[in-house]
Amino acid sequence: MKKIKINFLVLALFMIAALQVGFVSCSDDPGVENYYTQVKEYASDYLKNRDQFSKYVRILERATGERGDLRLVDMLGTYGTYTVFAPTNEAVDAFLASKGVSSVDSLSKEDCDTIALNSIIERAYFTTDKDIADLQANMLERKLAFNFATEYDEELGDSVPVTYIGTAIVTHENDSVSNGVVHTVSSLVDSYNGRIATLFCNDSTCLLYGEAFMVTGVNELLEVDVDEDYGWASDRDRIDSCTWTNDKLCIPTAKDANGGGGEYDNVAYPEKRYFNFTVFMCPDSVLEQKYGVTKVLGRDDATSLEYLAHSLYDPMYPEDADNNDLKSRNNALNRFISYHVLNRYGTYYTLTSMDNDALPNNFNRRKYDIVDYYETLMPHSLMKFSFPSGSQVGLYINRRGVQSRADEFGVFVRGTKVLKSSDFPDVQFNGTNGVYHYIDDIVSYNQTTQEVVLNENIRTDCSTLSPDFMTLLTDGQTARGHYWRDGQRYSSAVNSSVAANNPNRSVGFKPGKVRNFSYGNETHMHVRGRSLYFWSYEGDEIIFKGRYDVTVKLPPVPAGTYELRMMTCVGFATRGIIQYYIDGRPQGIPFDMRPGGRTLFGFKSDTDLGDEDAITAFDKSIHNIGWMKGPKCYMCGHRSSFDASATTMRNQDNTIRKVVGTFYTDGKSDHYLRIQQKMESENNELNFDFIELCPSSVYNNEYYAEPQW
Repeated sequence: MKKIKINFLVLALFMIAALQVGFVSCSDDPGVENYYTQVKEYASDYLKNRDQFSKYVRILERATGERGDLRLVDMLGTYGTYTVFAPTNEAVDAFLASKGVSSVDSLSKEDCDTIALNSIIERAYFTTDKDIADLQANMLERKLAFNFATEYDEELGDSVPVTYIGTAIVTHENDSVSNGVVHTVSSLVDSYNGRIATLFCNDSTCLLYGEAFMVTGVNELLEVDVDEDYGWASDRDRIDSCTWTNDKLCIPTAKDANGGGGEYDNVAYPEKRYFNFTVFMCPDSVLEQKYGVTKVLGRDDATSLEYLAHSLYDPMYPEDADNNDLKSRNNALNRFISYHVLNRYGTYYTLTSMDNDALPNNFNRRKYDIVDYYETLMPHSLMKFSFPSGSQVGLYINRRGVQSRADEFGVFVRGTKVLKSSDFPDVQFNGTNGVYHYIDDIVSYNQTTQEVVLNENIRTDCSTLSPDFMTLLTDGQTARGHYWRDGQRYSSAVNSSVAANNPNRSVGFKPGKVRNFSYGNETHMHVRGRSLYFWSYEGDEIIFKGRYDVTVKLPPVPAGTYELRMMTCVGFATRGIIQYYIDGRPQGIPFDMRPGGRTLFGFKSDTDLGDEDAITAFDKSIHNIGWMKGPKCYMCGHRSSFDASATTMRNQDNTIRKVVGTFYTDGKSDHYLRIQQKMESENNELNFDFIELCPSSVYNNEYYAEPQW
C-alpha cells in the first residue's frame, strides 16, 4: 500500500459508516452474528486453535510479567476481559529477523514479557466503540492509540480505510471471544519507550519549539516519571488498606440521620505514583506564517522566538525584562515555553469534561461552553480550556465566548485550537510520562489572557485541583473520570458495603503524596468515580471523611480581588460542620451542611419567584448573606440530550454555593483554602465539588449582572 494524506471528510464519513454498522458497547456482548467467531472460545483457545498465531502463543507461554507467577497464555484462558493484538507468524518472523535470531526460543524472557504485555489490554475494545480513541493502558502500563486512515491499495486501484494500533496495521478486527476480543495485526504492537520530552524534541514538525525547550532547560523538568519513594511501609501506615476486590474499604456517603439510604464508595489506592505532562507544540510553519519566526535565539531579532517571547511578557513582568538567563524561571523565553506545559495527563477529550460520551448532554451548551482551568509549568499562571459546540466545535485554549459568539459581557476571543492527534496517524504523540498535541497558534499568559480571557468567574472542578488526580494510574486511567467496573463510563451509586457487589471505582490518596493538598492521617480523601446521577457538577467530586482538616492551594489567578465560593450538596445528616480559612484567616462562622437550602437561606426556585426582577432581587439578597444557588448550565441524570425544561442545579435546594470570603492577590503569590471539620465524629464527610474564584469586576459589576450559568 502507498500511504496518502487523510481527507478529514472522508475520515468522518468512514467513521459514521462504521458506527452505522452497529455500535458495540465495551461492556456488552457484541453478538456472534457480528463477528468472525461463531463458537465462543477464550482468547487463549482462539489463538491456540489457529496455526497463524503459533509463534505468538509461544511468546505468551514464555511470558509471565513482573509477578512471574502466571503465564500470560494461561491468563487469557481465564475469566476477565481482555483486548489482544495478536501478530501473525509472519509478523513475529519479521521481528525475529530484526533481532538477528531465528526462533522465539532465542528471545530472552524479558523480550517475551515486553512483547506480550504490550499486546494486551485488560478491557475489551472493539473498533466500533465510541471511546476507542482513548484506550486504557496496556499491561506494560503504556498508552496505545487507535487511528483510522485511508490508504491506496494498488491491487484494488482505490483508497481503502485502514485501522492502526500504534504503528501496526489491524488486518482483521473484532473477533469476539468469551473473555474479550482479538484483533490480528501486521506487526508487533510496540509502545514508545521514551519520555515525552525526547519524543517531541525530535518531531520535525516543531523543531523551533524543541530547540526552545532545550536551551531553556524546560525539557529537563519533564524527565521525572515515577515517585521512587512512594509506597506504604506497612498496612498500619495506611488509613484504609484495600483493593477493589475485598470488603475492607467501602466508604459510606450521604447517609440519612438514621443511617439509612445513601451510597457506598468502593475505594482503592494506587499501587504506584507516576508523574505525567501534557505539552502543546506550535508547528514551525505556523510560527513563520503568523509571526515571521524562523529561529529561536536573538534578543533583538524580530524573526526569533526569543524576541516574540519578550514582546509578550515584558509588558506583564517589566521587572524581569532584562533577565537574559534563559534557564531562569523568570526569563521571557523560559516563561513562554513553560506556559505550553501542564503537569498532568490530558487527552483531547479529557482536558475538559467533554468526554466524547453522554456527559456533554448534561450541559446547556447553547448558553455555556464546557470549561476547565489548569495551572501550567510557568510559575503562577493559569490556562483555560473550552469545548464549545456549534460551528466552532473543538478543544480550545484561552478562549472566551459561547459557541461562536460573545458571552453575556459582550466578549469574544477565539483562542488557540488544539488539533486532534487522530488526524496525524503517522505521529507518535504518547511517551512513557505524558502526551503532546499540535496547536494552530502559540499560547501565552499575556495581557489579553490575564485581563480579558480570565476576567470572568473561574469555576474550577475540585477533581482538577491536583495534578495527581489527572495522572495515569497503574490501570491506565486517571482518578478523575475513572471508569466503573466492567468498563462502564458512568453508573448509579450502590448502597452496598460489600466491595465485590459494588461497581464503584473511586481512587484514594495517601497523605503527603498529593500535590496542592495538605492533610494528615486523621483525614481520608478520595476522588469519586464519575456518575451522572450524583448531585455533583460534571458528575464527580472529592470526598473528605473523618475528622478532616485539609489545606488546598488555590489555582493561580491574575492580580485582583476575588470572591471565593464553594459548591456542595447539602441536606444529609452525615455532612457535618466545617470552618473555612483563607490564607490562615477564619472566614465567618462554621458552616453546618446538614440542613438544605430552604433552611439555610430560604431557598426559592426561579419558577416560584416569577419574573426576572424578582429573581435578580432574590439573588442579591442571598448573596449579601453568603449564599448562591447552583449553576443554571448543568443538570444531573443520564440524558440523551439537554432538556431545557428539566431541573438544573440552580433550581435544586440541595446543590448550592457557599460564599467563603474574599482575598487579594498580586498574581505572583500562592493562596490557600483550609477546610476543618468541627464535629467530634469519624463519620462525617464533605463532598468537595467545585470552587469559584470570581473577580470583583464580575460579582461587583454595576453594568452587567453576573450570569446565572
